[in-house]
Amino acid sequence: MFDLTGKTVLATGTSKGIGAEILKGLVAQGAHVVAHYGADQAAMAAALAGLPEDRVRALAADFRDDRAVDDLWRRALGWRGRIDVLINNAAVMHWNGGIDEPDEVWDRVWHDTMQVNVYAPARLTRVALRHFRAQKGGIVVTISSWAAHRGVTNPATAAYAASKAAIKAFTQTIARGYAKENILAYVIAPGVVRTRMSEDFAATQGGEDAVARTLAMGEMIPPGDVAAVAVFLASGASRHLTGATIDVNGASYVR
Repeated sequence: MFDLTGKTVLATGTSKGIGAEILKGLVAQGAHVVAHYGADQAAMAAALAGLPEDRVRALAADFRDDRAVDDLWRRALGWRGRIDVLINNAAVMHWNGGIDEPDEVWDRVWHDTMQVNVYAPARLTRVALRHFRAQKGGIVVTISSWAAHRGVTNPATAAYAASKAAIKAFTQTIARGYAKENILAYVIAPGVVRTRMSEDFAATQGGEDAVARTLAMGEMIPPGDVAAVAVFLASGASRHLTGATIDVNGASYVR
C-alpha cells in the first residue's frame, strides 16, 4: 500500500481492536513500531503473534500516570534514536458517567476519561512536537470518534464524547500551528467499529442487531478499515491533507 520502510512509529493502545490492526498494518508496510499497551499483557502478546521481533518493541505505560507517559516517550525514543510518526489511539469509555450518578462516580469517570483520552495523548504529542521540530518534520495521527461531532446515543458516556472532541480540536490546532515546520497532523473519526468497546456499547443499546439496524451499511466497521486510513496518513503521502478529519462510518453520518 504505502512504503514505510525506515520509519519509526509510536502507536498507543495497540493490544487490541483498532490499535492491534494499526500495528499489523504499519509492520506490513515496513515500519518499525513502538507498540504501546496499558496492562493487558496477554492481549499484547496475541497482537504481536507472527510479527517480526526486530521491528516491534512493545512498551507498557499507564496513561493515568503522567510520569509513565513521559517515560514511555523516553523508552520509545531510545529504541532507534528517532520517531517519525505518533499515532494517538489509546482511550477508555466508561458506562456510568451520567447526570444521575452520585457525585463521586461522576467525578471519577470524568477525571479518568479526560486523563487517559486527552491529557495523556496531549502530553505525549507535546514532547513529540519538540522532537519533530528538531528533526525538521513529523506526523501526528489522532483517532477521535464521530461522537466528537454528533454526540453519543447514551448520555452516560458523555465524558467520552467530550474527550474525543477535545483531542480532535487539539490535533487540528497542531496542524494549523506547525504546518510550516513540516509537521503534519490528521484526525480519524470512526463510527461504530467492531471492537470490545463497541460491543460493550451495543449491550447498553439493546444488542448488536439493534445497533446494526441504525447503520447505513447494516454492520459495524471492521477495525482494519480504520487501520488502513491510519497507515496511509502515517506515510505522509498527502501532505496537504493535514488538518483534515477523515470520517470512517459507512455513510451512517455524513457531514
